[in-house]
Parts: sequence; C-alpha cells; structure tokens
Amino acid sequence: MALAGIGALSLRIVFLPLVFLVSQWGETKQIGLSHYWGFTGPISFFLVLMFLDYSLYAWHWLNHKVPFLWRFHNVHHVDLDMDVSTASRFHFGELIISSLFRSGQVLLFGVSPQTLIVYEVLTTLSTQFHHSNIRLPMTFEKQLNKFFVTPRMHGIHHSIVREETDSNYSTIFSFWDRLHASLKINVPQEEITIGVASYRDQKEITFLQSLLLPFKKQRAWKLPDGTVPKRE
Repeated sequence: MALAGIGALSLRIVFLPLVFLVSQWGETKQIGLSHYWGFTGPISFFLVLMFLDYSLYAWHWLNHKVPFLWRFHNVHHVDLDMDVSTASRFHFGELIISSLFRSGQVLLFGVSPQTLIVYEVLTTLSTQFHHSNIRLPMTFEKQLNKFFVTPRMHGIHHSIVREETDSNYSTIFSFWDRLHASLKINVPQEEITIGVASYRDQKEITFLQSLLLPFKKQRAWKLPDGTVPKRE
C-alpha cells in the first residue's frame, strides 16, 4: 500500500507534469504526426487517442518481454491481492522509464496538452477500474469487454499462470488484444491466484524489498515447491 501511495503521488506531482511540459513544447514547435497530417478538432483527438492507447498496449507488451523492463514491472505484479491500489503500485524505475516513453508518444503523435490531460484522466480511471475487485454481472461484463478492459479480463493478466500473465495487455480499449490474439477471457475468476509464482511470501514484497527487487537476481517462474503453475 505504501508503494502504491508514493507511486501515485510521484506520478501526479513529478512525472506527469514533466510529460505535460514536453507536450507544451511539442505543441509550440508543431512537432508530431497530427501536425504533419494537418488533422484538427475531433478527428485529431480521436486518432491521437487511438494511437496513444495502441502504443501503450505495445509498451505494456514490451514490459513483459524485455528482461530489463520486466525487472521493474515485476514489482507491479508481485502484489498478492489485486485491488484499486495495485493500479498505482509501480517501482520508481518503471515510472522514470515510462515517463520517457510517454514523452516519446507525445512528440511522435503531436499530442496537445488538452488531449494529454483527457487521455491521462481516461487512463487513470480505466486502470483503477480494471484493477479493482468489482464483480460485474457476467452478461454485462461480456458485453462491456467487447470494447473496454474489465476487472475480470485484467484479473487474468495478474494470474500466477505465466500464459495468462502474458495476455490482456490493453489499457482502455480491449480490441488491441483481439487484434494481436493476446486476449484471454475464458478463465473462471474463482480459479485465479493473483501474483507472481516465485514471490508468494508477503515478507518478500514489503516496501523495501519491492524497491530492491529489480536489482536482485530474477527468479524462474516457479512456485516455492518448484512446480510451474498451469491451467488444467
């Protein structure tokens, strides 16, 4: 909880304001694809929003596939009980690297400060929603999940089963996972164990231990008894 609180605070008072300054500078210099293409108004907003969310899908995928990035992103996943606080549980290293990526997004797409604010609000609301332990009626969730990331969908992403962790990378719109065949939804919620297989002891994921985690030798994806969790 402490890491989540500090992460949320530092994101809002340090990292996001820096990205906002980059956006202001890029807008002044007319840098980015939206300026090059000459799109304005609602069309520009819609296209930039799609580009931002899609590139964030790609960034999330990279955080799972690139060992250096996973060292930091792992801190987010070792939480043993996923709830809304998990949405802010990020290592400072990941926040710094992510801010550099966000700045690149802003300059590449020519994101205006106004669009950036709207996108960050939508991203924050979405991540808090799908990290929450809200249980929606199944019929409603299935319909909602056709377009948006839901708690059930993202809960699968936080499973100790590696094949499930390596799925459901989307942040706002779920169709990126459908596009890249990385969507998993047919996993019963009651059968999901949250966390990372090799970190099952609460003492190993305290605030201090979580800060040190990226700099320690990374463990194989196995439970303490040496078995690899799988879905039957």
